[in-house]
Amino acid sequence: MKSKTFYQCRECGSKTSSWFGKCPECGTWDSLEKVEDMILRTNIPTQKAEVVPLSKVKSTQSGRLMTSIFEFDRVLGGGFVSGEVVLLTGEPGVGKSTLLLEVLQKLKCLYISGEESSSQIKHRADRLKINLDAFYFSGNTEVEAIIGVLSDPKLKIDVVVIDSIQMLYSNSILSTPGGQLQIRQVAGQLVDFAKSKNIPIILIGHITKEGVIAGPKTLEHLVDCVMHLEGERFSSFRILRASKNRFGGIDEIGVFEMNESGLKQVENPTQFLEKTDSTSIGKAIVGVTEGSRSIFFEIQSLVVSSYLPSPRRVVSGLDYNKVLLILAVMQKYLKLPLERFDIYVSVAGGVSTKSTASDLGVATSILSSFKNLSIAGNSVFIGEVSLLGEVRPVYQQKKLQGDAKRYGFSPIISSETLKHIIQLSKQLKSS
Repeated sequence: MKSKTFYQCRECGSKTSSWFGKCPECGTWDSLEKVEDMILRTNIPTQKAEVVPLSKVKSTQSGRLMTSIFEFDRVLGGGFVSGEVVLLTGEPGVGKSTLLLEVLQKLKCLYISGEESSSQIKHRADRLKINLDAFYFSGNTEVEAIIGVLSDPKLKIDVVVIDSIQMLYSNSILSTPGGQLQIRQVAGQLVDFAKSKNIPIILIGHITKEGVIAGPKTLEHLVDCVMHLEGERFSSFRILRASKNRFGGIDEIGVFEMNESGLKQVENPTQFLEKTDSTSIGKAIVGVTEGSRSIFFEIQSLVVSSYLPSPRRVVSGLDYNKVLLILAVMQKYLKLPLERFDIYVSVAGGVSTKSTASDLGVATSILSSFKNLSIAGNSVFIGEVSLLGEVRPVYQQKKLQGDAKRYGFSPIISSETLKHIIQLSKQLKSS
């Protein structure tokens, strides 16, 4: 064995052989600390790895733990799996804590918060009329103390909520809570505990200004499920998506509406639409599939003459580059001088979609605004637009068409009735 001196960043944990005023890895100033007598063990025999046939391993899964909200269970894949660790993220104020209070009110839950006091959480629950008989609260943010409480056999907990993971710290590391080193250490201990005791744990995580999860990227690899609660600040609708799910799919979404009594499930796929059947200019209804459900959105476009050298392109709720692609296809095959116009495209209701099934609706709404032609308020557009201007079928198109017919949409414009966007003008005139 031999000793060595090195410098370690108290924020990200990176090591260097010499001292720097600024950490080379995370860029934090004055964070490198000298560590003496690092013991490097050499020539020590390692233990032999144990190899067992996977077919003989007994499964520990005995069904899923259901919550009181079906939309939440849908995104999870049918409920919590024993020992599952879920990371829930979203913009500040989007409703993460409110959602969990409603979801877990029928389960025995330990709510650990370093951001709110017990009285603040109790006040919110009373306002939302949530039953807290099965809720326990702790304001202790030391992970060793939390694991010690949960290890007590007398305290039988169904689910643990950590609000938030950036507020927890480990007493084995001399660094401030929220640093990469602390988050990695705390998350690792909680994941190990959840797996050993088969207790589901929900970690609430902050996100950065860029919309990504704050902390090390390894945090997403440690957990079993990563869920995002999305929604515009001035919109009442919230969308719950899973970007990672080891025990379910990532194509399902949960739809909620925020009102005075909290977040409520939205089961009607036409909830995002205005209750009107009148014709309109620049507004097209599109149908998309999210997992096993169909949802109908309203695409609104505004095309006006531009006085700028570079006309504006403003997109909300859709993929910006995809809209530019559709504009290029329309400019080529429909011979439209779109390069001289400001174009604004938005999904009404404050929601977003990346489905290619909305391509045809986007092209129709832009063409309607440009030529000042109306679109029948009861028509729906389903289709992907290729680079050659072709209208192609989309995933689960038959299901979309069936649901659109069931909810009274007519006509239903898809690849079966429209083969190329050149035919769009005729469709608008006939409407």
